[in-house]
Amino acid sequence: MTYPTPSNVVDAREAAVRQASFKQQPGDLGGLTPTAQPEITTVPETKSASSKPWAHFLAGGLGGMTSATLTSPLDVLKTRFQSDFYQGQIAASRRVRGVPPPIQLGYFRSSVLHFTETFQILFSIHKLEGWRALFKGLGPNLTGVVPARAINFYTYGNGKRIISNQFNNGQETAWVHICAAINAGIVTGSATNPIWLVKTRLQLDKSRAEEAGSVSVRRYKNSLDCVRQTISTEGIKGLYRGLTASYLGVAESTLQWFLYEQGKLYLGRREARLVASGRDHTVWDRMIDWGGKIGAAGSAKFFAAIITYPHEVIRTRMRQAPLQDGRLKYTGLVQCFSTVWKEEGLASLYGGLTPHMLRVVPSAAIMFGMYEFVLRLCGTQA
Repeated sequence: MTYPTPSNVVDAREAAVRQASFKQQPGDLGGLTPTAQPEITTVPETKSASSKPWAHFLAGGLGGMTSATLTSPLDVLKTRFQSDFYQGQIAASRRVRGVPPPIQLGYFRSSVLHFTETFQILFSIHKLEGWRALFKGLGPNLTGVVPARAINFYTYGNGKRIISNQFNNGQETAWVHICAAINAGIVTGSATNPIWLVKTRLQLDKSRAEEAGSVSVRRYKNSLDCVRQTISTEGIKGLYRGLTASYLGVAESTLQWFLYEQGKLYLGRREARLVASGRDHTVWDRMIDWGGKIGAAGSAKFFAAIITYPHEVIRTRMRQAPLQDGRLKYTGLVQCFSTVWKEEGLASLYGGLTPHMLRVVPSAAIMFGMYEFVLRLCGTQA
């Protein structure tokens, strides 16, 4: 019997290694071929959205800043139409001119009257208060828009990724978009409500327009003064007036995100068919790629705003400053809704709809267009 020596052990090990590196193929006549090595999947080094969560924060902030600046005059006009103070001025002007209330007019005449009054007020702001009044509240507006949009897009973009990966095997479906949008709306509304309250009160400040062009003392000197007076008279909770109405606005943002994502899915399927056909991209195809997303953003905002607009009026009313005697006219969501309904009718819940739509539709197109553009610059996708 032969016992293996150390050298024999080494030779046996080397032979085993060489033997393991070959295998006999079933169809071969004893031929030995190298064993197929385990397949290694190499993940391409792409700049995915998951690798750059901060890109959504940056893109959302820049998009919100651009759109808010360009559409500020229409935002001032919308806020004044929604307030009961300016609604009273409009009603008085109608009585002087002998124009009956819109509720007594037909649909066509009331629509024409609404459009006429919208542009009359827009031009009167410039004449009575100067062009700077068209940008009144832009400072706190930007202070609110930039973090609000940054938080919203950051929360939505990354929330969508986390929800799809954790609960839907990485697949983005309609319910994933809805859940991400609801979460983003609640987080954004809670974080930025004090800023929107200050912005609304500054825009409704009665300045020189309060007494038909005569100079009067403003109630608030600036944003900090507005915050100080609000806390001193209403407490910290006064900064969160209108928060419940803001949560109603989650329905609008959720619907907007859902419709926007559906539009992008349609564009994605079109692009896939184009690539599969082997046809070269034309100028028209590139226009659809960019213009389609902008159009999807604008149309999504249009339908979402039309359906959920009354909450905008209720939110603005609840954020108004107290009356001269210190009392709050609107003390809660339900009370505010019922008071507006009883005193002014259903039509008042759509006060300021025209300037609102003139502002939010192009604003959404600008904001989402900038959002997508910045994401591309950052090497990631929405």
